[in-house]
Amino acid sequence: MQRENNLMNWVQTLYPKQSFQIKFAAADADHRKYYRAIFEDNSSIILMDAPPEKVNIDPYIYVQNLFQAIQVPEIYHINQEDGFMALQDFGDDSFINLMLNNDSRELHRELLLKAVSELIKLQQISQENKLPIYSKEKLNEEMDLFVTWCIPKYYHCELDKKQTDIWQQAKDKLLSEILNHANVYVHRDYIIRNLMLLPDQSVGVIDFQDAVWGSICYDIVSLTRDAFISWDEEFTLDIVIRYWQQAKEKNLPVHPSFDDFYKSYEWMGIQRHLKVAGIFTRLKYRDNKDKYISEVPRFIQYLKQTTRRYSELHPLYRLIVELTGEDKELQQGFSF
Repeated sequence: MQRENNLMNWVQTLYPKQSFQIKFAAADADHRKYYRAIFEDNSSIILMDAPPEKVNIDPYIYVQNLFQAIQVPEIYHINQEDGFMALQDFGDDSFINLMLNNDSRELHRELLLKAVSELIKLQQISQENKLPIYSKEKLNEEMDLFVTWCIPKYYHCELDKKQTDIWQQAKDKLLSEILNHANVYVHRDYIIRNLMLLPDQSVGVIDFQDAVWGSICYDIVSLTRDAFISWDEEFTLDIVIRYWQQAKEKNLPVHPSFDDFYKSYEWMGIQRHLKVAGIFTRLKYRDNKDKYISEVPRFIQYLKQTTRRYSELHPLYRLIVELTGEDKELQQGFSF
């Protein structure tokens, strides 16, 4: 409550001649909260509350400046000491809200293709040495969240020696593939929850502070393998093909063969699915945030669907089945 009072007092100093109301807008998986300040004339701004002892706002400010070629919220005011920022308000029309409220296949395709075009713009502005590298160590650490959190806490089992060896060998194969991908700017959470449909029907992008320099496949995986909505394989494949075609047209460093690109896309996806399943479980059992725990099975199914397609990953597929249960939704998919 004290922070909310401090936030209101800060806004009052910024706009001393205007009355306003503050309403809660959203909360992130970390310690950031967002509020909307609504003024008498119905204009509004978004207020970020990032406790400085828990959240460093410097990366947000840095990446916001770096990503000016796409539509990110303008920063109006910064209170570094208290961890407050006043930002441009992109409204409430997040892609996820629009999709959950309308299951039209055409609407979903339209929004995803808008997201693809905006992603292409982001990847075109990439400059090496401007963002942290998505390193082997970081990728490995993220995958290990699966066996340190998801398996023991959600599935209540531990890996034995043989399973641990299979796990390590699988990670080595994945990393060998991923570290050979061409690198670009990676938003790192390019999901429909973080994409906004603006009044002019263009795309606003939020929650970009964790951006890195990494695989060109990462963000398109994030977009098409969502935490709350699953699309069928034919639909997803169409979106990925359209991304690949646009990327080639803009001379982005994607594989000239779609078969090769799709394998890279899928293997990058495995790394992310392992990470997300681990993070969602950790949020529940370490941070007492259970908003995402019900979505863990969705990511387990993503993992099963992908690992069973590639002979090199069959040991990992069998391991996941051993740990999480039979693959009840087994069905023929695309193999490359």
